[in-house]
Amino acid sequence: MADVKNPVVVMKRYELKYVLSPEQEEYLIRSLRGHMEPDEYGLTSIASLYYDTPEYRLITTSIEKPPFKEKMRLRSYGLATDSSPVYLELKRKTEGIVYKRRVQTTIPLVKKFFDGDGDICAPGQINREITYFRDYYKNLAPACLIIYDRTAYFEPGGDLRLTIDRDPRYRTEALDLRVSMDGISLLPKGHSVLEIKVQQAMPLWLTKILSDGKIYKHSFSKYGEAYKMQSANSRIGGHCYV
Repeated sequence: MADVKNPVVVMKRYELKYVLSPEQEEYLIRSLRGHMEPDEYGLTSIASLYYDTPEYRLITTSIEKPPFKEKMRLRSYGLATDSSPVYLELKRKTEGIVYKRRVQTTIPLVKKFFDGDGDICAPGQINREITYFRDYYKNLAPACLIIYDRTAYFEPGGDLRLTIDRDPRYRTEALDLRVSMDGISLLPKGHSVLEIKVQQAMPLWLTKILSDGKIYKHSFSKYGEAYKMQSANSRIGGHCYV
């Protein structure tokens, strides 16, 4: 069994997504003053390595927008090394609610896990869920690397969290968190992805900010957009996704 003693994190919340123009992002940041504050990490580059089956079963199912969908990814904050912490996440969404199980680990231990060599964390419910996912889908392997530059905001004394992801980008080659933070842009220059994460209802003050700024909900899956973009490239003579 992998000797990982770091805590397991379980999350349950609503996640709402929006695509921002440069002007909308500037307006939003200005309007948040007095309501929310940037977290202690500031601007952080994040890389998420998505696992999928050889036939891309997980992402093609997700694109169809079923009532229940799930994905697995390995996340790093900045460029990873063999010894730096990375986070294996099992993310499920049903009826608009997102459930996430997250385990801190390292890249060598993750490789052993997907090779079928033992558990990813100490025995328990979370380990059973992650291992069941691996064994159910079979032959899971790195499929797409998503990278972006995130600033996170929090509401002092509340559970509201908001993130702005700038220059979301992807690559389907060099699928390794230790290589680089380079990728192909998913949005026009200057555009960003806003995610609002809350356990209860969105506060009225934030609803008003969004309405006044004409910021409307926009379904945007970074992995989904990457898959569709790469698939379109293959049809016009670019690199084939699969």
